[in-house]
Amino acid sequence: MDEKLTIRQQMDDFKAYIPYLDEYGINETILAQLINEHKPIRREVEMLQKRYDTTDVPIMKRPIIELPIASENMKRIDQLINNKLNNAFDADVVDTKVGYFLGHPINYVVEKESHNFKILTATIDEMRIRENMPAKDTSTGMQTSIAGYGARLVYWSEDSGKQVLRVSNVNPAECIFLYHENMHEPSYSIQYYSTTRIKADGTKMKIQVAEFHDKDNTWFFESGTSGFELVDVIPHYLLNPPLFGVENNDALQGEASKILALVDAYDRTMSDANSEVEATRLAILILRNIGMDDEDIQQLNKSGALELWGPDSDVKYLTKDVNDSMIEHLLDRLDENITRFAKSVNFNDEAFAGNISGIAMRFKIFALEFKTILAEQRFRSALTYQFKLLCAGWSLLNICSPDDYLKIWFGFKRNLPSNLKEEAEIQSILQGRVSERTRLSLFSQIDDVEAELEAMKQEKSEFQGEFEDLKRKDIDDSDKNDETNEDE
Repeated sequence: MDEKLTIRQQMDDFKAYIPYLDEYGINETILAQLINEHKPIRREVEMLQKRYDTTDVPIMKRPIIELPIASENMKRIDQLINNKLNNAFDADVVDTKVGYFLGHPINYVVEKESHNFKILTATIDEMRIRENMPAKDTSTGMQTSIAGYGARLVYWSEDSGKQVLRVSNVNPAECIFLYHENMHEPSYSIQYYSTTRIKADGTKMKIQVAEFHDKDNTWFFESGTSGFELVDVIPHYLLNPPLFGVENNDALQGEASKILALVDAYDRTMSDANSEVEATRLAILILRNIGMDDEDIQQLNKSGALELWGPDSDVKYLTKDVNDSMIEHLLDRLDENITRFAKSVNFNDEAFAGNISGIAMRFKIFALEFKTILAEQRFRSALTYQFKLLCAGWSLLNICSPDDYLKIWFGFKRNLPSNLKEEAEIQSILQGRVSERTRLSLFSQIDDVEAELEAMKQEKSEFQGEFEDLKRKDIDDSDKNDETNEDE
């Protein structure tokens, strides 16, 4: 039996094409070959995406088990009931990680020592608002957590008559990255997708489009009668391939990859238990030593009452004994293992009730924090590459130099319930013992430390001015009183 390769191993195999592309460049034959070899990765990523969306879950496709029956015109009760309950633990694991990791927007900070600090900061702020970067960052985090990696594209667009750089999230299932070490810094990248064109007569035509990116140009291919055909080549002036990946971890594994079998087992157990409960409602009625015809039975169903005459008469339902304690124990164990192996946390657990201390909280979320740190390191590297592209483009607009991406820092902040009393005590203890930036960065209610420092500085200036006015007024009043006393 062939060993199943991980997404990382399959993506690493494309590295062999880099020397060829360096020497000969892209052509239609190599492009088609790359896309064909990428299909297994695409299928796996789409499977993970469908599992998250609950559009393709194994329990929902489970058929009814055919059992032997006495007659072709009869159906057993347990063949009439086939409940299918999907318990979306895999989606909950992803949502928990993304909410904890990116619940607060990523903070972009430019070093103040930069000679073009103000204009670069203003450009980044404008880009964040125009591109709605907090939402796109969260969406990228969702992509990486589901599929193991996400994808982004930096491109030129026209806005109000001027050229601007834009950032777009791309479906990772449609992307191929050829890299030496990591997909956030590719040597070449490809996006291929299907689209619909409207012909001159108004009819629709399905075509496949492929965009090949190198460090200088984007090559556009479309499917023709004999395969892909080159239709255009456009320079992007960004000095590096503008399509890049955002990795979730070293293995390019989604959050739910390790627990899908456990989730399926939970779904089967819960569905079977629910089917047993419903089958109990359809249990067979046993009448002992009671002579009843069809009319009597129908009357019994209407009235719900039955009179017994003989001492040996008896009425009861034929039911199966269900070991509910065993089922409950199995579900609890599956739930526990899913949370454990996914390195996730159930914040609805009683352990998180009340105003627990920060230290206790950190111990409970230690596994979640560890995998989040790995994701943060990868996300930070991808953002650095993103601003490498942006600064290369902005340098053409005289906004900054191409190397100014090295002066941009990214602040990530965990999204956790806050113990404000404990944090206030910590702030009071640290005041004067560490720098103000360090102290304020530890307070969960402050998202932008630099903005808070600026507000504090402005507030101090305002109060200082008011204090000086009051002091001057007191002096004037005192002088007036002295003059009055002298006159008297």
